[in-house]
Amino acid sequence: MKISKEVKTGILILSGIFLFIFGFNYLKGQNLFEDSHVYYTEFDYNALTTSSLVTVKGNSVGKIKDISYDYKTGKTKVAFFVNGELKISKNSIVRMYEAGLMGGNAIAIILAEDGDIAKSGSILKSEVEEGLVASLSKNFSGLSSELNSTLRSTDTLMTSLNRFVTDDSENGLKSTLKELNKTLISFKSTSNSLNSVIAKNDDNITTILERFKTTSTDLSLLVTQLKDANVGATVETLNTTLNNLNKLLTTIDNGKGSLGKLLKDDGLYKNMEGATEELEALLKDIKLHPKRYFRILSKKEIPYKEPETN
Repeated sequence: MKISKEVKTGILILSGIFLFIFGFNYLKGQNLFEDSHVYYTEFDYNALTTSSLVTVKGNSVGKIKDISYDYKTGKTKVAFFVNGELKISKNSIVRMYEAGLMGGNAIAIILAEDGDIAKSGSILKSEVEEGLVASLSKNFSGLSSELNSTLRSTDTLMTSLNRFVTDDSENGLKSTLKELNKTLISFKSTSNSLNSVIAKNDDNITTILERFKTTSTDLSLLVTQLKDANVGATVETLNTTLNNLNKLLTTIDNGKGSLGKLLKDDGLYKNMEGATEELEALLKDIKLHPKRYFRILSKKEIPYKEPETN
């Protein structure tokens, strides 16, 4: 048998509702799978919380379900549930006691052996443990003492404040206010003087502001022109030129090319130096014996003479 999606969805929703109800009641201390009875009692004041323990001879048998204030009787009505197996007599007493320093307060059922069995929903008699009453009284007494101390401190503070306000000495409030008033008057006078100076130089200030505006406009125009001048391309071209120059200098330094060989090859340098000396000697010979070179077609050989050195 195939179950439709609608049926599966319905089962899932019902399961979710059931789990929610079960979890909510479980957090409140009530187990839906256990048979439990609900009873009621009343106290003159409330020192309990929901889910506080309900004990019998030190054993936990239930928890407080609800706490409400009865406006008609002026008492606190407490509803609590216990395990259904526990049989409680109508003459039993519900006692509120202190469970411990950190455990708060709880209620204990003092079972009575006589009387009929109380049905679920019955109202049982109540009492408060004597030690708890003394503790509450002590707390209220301490609170009253602290309140009195606070009131005395407040009265002392108000007295000191009143003295400070009415004090006519240099340290009093009146003297302080006078000094403050003098300061404000001086500040007002300075402000008036400043306003007068501004009024007298209004034209100059206006001129300065206009010049500043013009300068700002020119500067903005210059920035715009530099932005549109394609500075990036110029810088890139300059960078390329510098790289080529660097390569050329590297080639010369490595002795490559004619210029590199001229700078690095000592033999070529010596040959050029020797050729220069011979050329210089030839020029001197031409200067000293010009006829020797004009009679090239003559068959008569003219002997060569070393030039005289000075």
